[in-house]
Amino acid sequence: MEDQSATLTVDSVSKSFGDFTAVSDLSFEVRAGRIFGFLGPNGAGKTTTIRMIVGITFPDSGKVELFGSNVTPEIQDRIGYLPEERGLYKKMKIQDQLRYFAALKGIGQKEADRRIDYWLDRMKLAEWKKKKTTDLSKGMSQKLQFAATMLHDPDLIILDEPFSGLDPVNVEFMKEVIAEVKSKEKTIIFSTHLMETAEKLCDDILLINKSKKVLAGSLRDIKKSYGRNIVALRCKGGDEHLQKTDLVARVVEHADESEVFLNSLEGGQRLLRRLIDSGAEVTKFEMVEPSLNDIFIDTVNKSA
Repeated sequence: MEDQSATLTVDSVSKSFGDFTAVSDLSFEVRAGRIFGFLGPNGAGKTTTIRMIVGITFPDSGKVELFGSNVTPEIQDRIGYLPEERGLYKKMKIQDQLRYFAALKGIGQKEADRRIDYWLDRMKLAEWKKKKTTDLSKGMSQKLQFAATMLHDPDLIILDEPFSGLDPVNVEFMKEVIAEVKSKEKTIIFSTHLMETAEKLCDDILLINKSKKVLAGSLRDIKKSYGRNIVALRCKGGDEHLQKTDLVARVVEHADESEVFLNSLEGGQRLLRRLIDSGAEVTKFEMVEPSLNDIFIDTVNKSA
């Protein structure tokens, strides 16, 4: 991937609204065939950055390039954008509004109808084609808007909180659809605050906090750099060794086991020895990588 030209380049971009700095000197690249996780707490600057990428607003300084060029109306037609704020016409029949969205992208009605049938069938909404949006559930409306985003076969797909309003079954369904889109060498930017979902989907991540980049790179490399300093533990007894000590930084209790955060990568064997020597009954002791949620919390706290 390193020798492939970037689909999107954001170079030293800043944006302020009055005295409030929404984005500060932000730089990153996104490449085709990858899912890029754009992560951060609410108010970090994610949506403002996305709006600069799609041309809704413009940076005060720095530049945005798409497919190696400045953003133009022609280039914008290669973007599919699913915003967090949904926008469907409530009184309009589903087929008619999808035809309208397709026409905005210059797609003729015959071709539009072919694509509409494909996407409604793929999203399991074919029997709702003649219905109005008001007849749909929130989750169905969300899937419909994803279909509208994909009608013009965009090369860059930007999904801002795409699983909002979906039940667990449809979240898994949408993950499958997004994986299919990725396999066609499309570029996908996935913006969310749901770390567990991002961890399952993303190849690369960018974490911003308070308008600034605080962590970026491939998910694999980032997790590797944190090392295996967490123990998934299930045991009876030995509680005195699970307090904050020279080995243990903190313990998070879950329903079925504990998550023990160590002060060093070398502390695992020493902790296990102490537990066994104290007579604790250890049924699970597994050194694990930190989750993306752990990394997210740690990084945000350090940058606060």
